[in-house]
Amino acid sequence: MSQAEELFAQVYETYGPALYRFCLIQMKNPADAEDVLQDVFIKRLYQAPRFKSPEHERNWLYRVALNLCRDEWRRGRRSELPLEAAAGVSLPPEELSLLDQAANLPEKQRTALHLYYYEGYTVREVARLLDVTVPTVKMRLKRGREALRKEWT
Repeated sequence: MSQAEELFAQVYETYGPALYRFCLIQMKNPADAEDVLQDVFIKRLYQAPRFKSPEHERNWLYRVALNLCRDEWRRGRRSELPLEAAAGVSLPPEELSLLDQAANLPEKQRTALHLYYYEGYTVREVARLLDVTVPTVKMRLKRGREALRKEWT
């Protein structure tokens, strides 16, 4: 295995599952999420800058994934399936149900919630990643939580 292939395999192993979950909640369809994920790693392989740190690389990957998901939504080339139909997604039923509810939120709330709660970014990191202010992220998180709370009650 070449050095480039080893690096690619290591990056995919490190970030692949989390990026797939992120793409799945954005695209609402396993096949579309897989397509976007593949494009993210193609960009990582051929167009990535030099990364200062693993955190810089992680942020870059999520930013690319978000942009690609948005591009696909704008083009209208996606199909919606309930997340329960996602073959191979091994999540507990209650977590899958929560992801399904979150998938119905507006994209900005859905993205902020996912990055904050599932990927462990701080509010400040989410703001930087999404290129918005900290108060904007806090409001998106608040509104997203309120919408999910309404769904669950």
